[in-house]
Amino acid sequence: MDAHYSPREIERDAQQYWDKHQCFKAVEDANREKFYCLSMFPYPSGKLHMGHVRNYTIGDVVSRFQRMQGKNVMQPMGWDAFGMPAENAAIQNQVPPAKWTYQNIDYMRNQLKALGFAYDWSREFATCDTSYYRWEQWFFTKLVEKGLVYKKMSTVNWDPVDQTVLANEQVIDGCGWRSGAPVERKEIPLWFLKITDYADELLADLDNVEWPEQVKTMQRNWIGKSRGVEMTFDIQAADGSACEPLAVYTTRPDTLLGVTYVAVAAGHPLAKQAAAQNSELAAFCDECAKGGTSEAEMATKEKLGMLTGHKAIHPLTGDEVPVFVANFVLMEFGTGAVMAVPAHDQRDWEFATKYGVELKPVVADANGNQPDISEGAYVEHGTLINSGEFDGLEFQAAFDAIAAKLTELGRGEVKTNYRLRDWGIARQRYWGAPIPVKYGPEGQTVPLSDDELPVALPMEVTVDASGSPLKKMPEFSELGDGWVRETDTFDTFMESSWYFARFCCADNHEAMLDERANYWLPVDLYIGGIEHAILHLLYARFFHKLLRDFGMLDSDEPFQQLLTQGMVIAETFYRVKDNGGKEWFNPADVEVKRDEKGRPLSAVLISDGLPVEMGGIEKMSKSKNNGVDPQSMIDKFGADTVRLFMMFAAPPEQSLEWSDSGVEGAHRFLKRIWRQVTEHLAAGTPGKLAVDALNDDQKALRRKTHETIKKASDDIGRRTTFNTAIAAVMELSNAVAKFDDTSELGLAVSREALEACVLLLAPITPHLCHALWQQLGYDQPAIEAQWPQVDEAALTRDSIELVVQVNGKLRARLEAPASADKAAIEQLAMENENVQRHLEGKTVRKVIVVPGKLVNIVVSG
Repeated sequence: MDAHYSPREIERDAQQYWDKHQCFKAVEDANREKFYCLSMFPYPSGKLHMGHVRNYTIGDVVSRFQRMQGKNVMQPMGWDAFGMPAENAAIQNQVPPAKWTYQNIDYMRNQLKALGFAYDWSREFATCDTSYYRWEQWFFTKLVEKGLVYKKMSTVNWDPVDQTVLANEQVIDGCGWRSGAPVERKEIPLWFLKITDYADELLADLDNVEWPEQVKTMQRNWIGKSRGVEMTFDIQAADGSACEPLAVYTTRPDTLLGVTYVAVAAGHPLAKQAAAQNSELAAFCDECAKGGTSEAEMATKEKLGMLTGHKAIHPLTGDEVPVFVANFVLMEFGTGAVMAVPAHDQRDWEFATKYGVELKPVVADANGNQPDISEGAYVEHGTLINSGEFDGLEFQAAFDAIAAKLTELGRGEVKTNYRLRDWGIARQRYWGAPIPVKYGPEGQTVPLSDDELPVALPMEVTVDASGSPLKKMPEFSELGDGWVRETDTFDTFMESSWYFARFCCADNHEAMLDERANYWLPVDLYIGGIEHAILHLLYARFFHKLLRDFGMLDSDEPFQQLLTQGMVIAETFYRVKDNGGKEWFNPADVEVKRDEKGRPLSAVLISDGLPVEMGGIEKMSKSKNNGVDPQSMIDKFGADTVRLFMMFAAPPEQSLEWSDSGVEGAHRFLKRIWRQVTEHLAAGTPGKLAVDALNDDQKALRRKTHETIKKASDDIGRRTTFNTAIAAVMELSNAVAKFDDTSELGLAVSREALEACVLLLAPITPHLCHALWQQLGYDQPAIEAQWPQVDEAALTRDSIELVVQVNGKLRARLEAPASADKAAIEQLAMENENVQRHLEGKTVRKVIVVPGKLVNIVVSG
């Protein structure tokens, strides 16, 4: 056995073995418990980043561990390949998106293989493969038939330069994230899926999955189920004529008597009607149409409004209140109108104080007094005041009484509403799956038939910033006889909403899914960033339920357990440029001076020796130039070192701070394990492990071995705290290093400990362990080995060490028989020579014995 650890050769040999023997190919077996482990698949951007490496290493460790438990494991990999980045790259590099995407996939696949991930590559696909999205198109036509799809005019974020709809997250400070152009609010026809039909089930089934509570809360808030009252205000136009009644929804009907104005969205029919007679109001409405449509943007932007001249008639008092058009009201949410209670809503308060509208408190403060609203609204529930017949009622009683009154008058009713809106699935972009619909010369809208599918996306195209090329390709859009094909493409969330199911039967070219999906689903563990906690996970849950209701799946939820890993963060360094901007330098190009505790003191750029500013610890990103190339780390230290550091540096849910010294430390540990096995093999042949013949030192090492197995099993299998499992193995390795016994029995105990180290590390550093397992004499590869079992008998101790304290201060350590009772332990403690010195002249008040740990003698005097 080579005495030196050579990761390049070791990792090459292990990967060749796995490939040759198809070790990770998953085959359904009804006689074995299955385990489906899935990490959120990557966008093929060109290179893996450390966030990818962390995500996929977590999944691989769990997959390999579950395999060693005897389970039938599937861990697939694919590519979330559609979307804007490919179009942007095509514009920048003058290369078709398809070519750019598939080149990136080839490179990233090789990187994943270099890291030794146990993927079943036979199941691989990219979502831009026609063989994948054809089934999405087919399913869409079935959803149309079931009435779960519709098309309507919708207000969207429109980028006038890129000629496309933008998601709220792509609107930055009111401008398109790529073009930088001011975003407009525009009405266009869009396709929608009726996710709202499933709102209650999506909410209820969160109770049936093992997800972080934070993620469940985010989903519940996004669905936003609320109980409130929908009521109508009669509207009187400025000329005295009557308009259509105005509907509003509120969850605070208890504040109805505090309404002092109503506000409508710029796109509301009432606003349009008023603007038709008022050019100044029309201009204001046009201005409101600029900027994004997100609630978050509305919450932070300045509240602006303009009077319509109309009056709203209060449904209970008959009082007239002014009607404003306000920029913080959106047609996409609720009825596009709000009743404003500025005394008890902060947004309404800000608007009212800006425009001099009355503030009327109707809820008393905690002391039963009229609340102070001089500095802001009073938003708590409480007892009603200034509310006529409803005075003195608490929130729920007031809710019920006012709702009943409105119902009696025919002016309102109690309703359950949802914040959730139907899913807009159409995008005016090229690089996506074409929507399978055609339009006839007489306005017909017809989903394509099965024999017209798939609609393949043209791959050899020129993409520029002037909108989708599909709109300019008659060979794609024109079908003859006046019929034209839809040129919008699916939202890329469509592809990522069912890929987990397709992995189960990716080789079936005759059906979307087959019975194998029911064998593997639901996914047992799903791993990915918390940034996907809302939309991706919600859409995937919805799509899963659709597939179930069409008879293709039996389960209700796609992902039984969810693990959200933290970010990878690193130090940042920069210099301020003459124009005030910052030039960021990669940590690899910077030399940092540190104090004795490793804290940074100053930094210089290696190339010129001049100082750079330290920008603190931030998420690895291109913008801050603080990323570390995984490939360079693999080339320098080997994949196992990278994997070990990723799992050891922090628990998976927490942020991981990159540390060059930490990587070097991980590499040193692997070299030590290699050296320990080498030296052990050179020390002689172990004898039979005769447990009854062990001396105390041998028993101690064997006990440490099985304590480590027990801890690592729990840390990886239940707690997913890989860092503590690794720490336990490191302690065991230290114990082996200190164990100086080359007798046959001593070597047998060392052999058991080293084999445990190898198997416990096998999911984390699989290449090293593949080689060491062979060197330890096993014909069976480590990938086929069983997880080591705990010998409970080895954990028993003949004696235990106890700490003895006097008034809480350490005075002695003593060995006591493991079977000693409380009285015997107390006697041993009191007889200790050093303890007796500290008891002289004192009165013993109490003796506290914590079995197996300590004795604390409480004295006075």
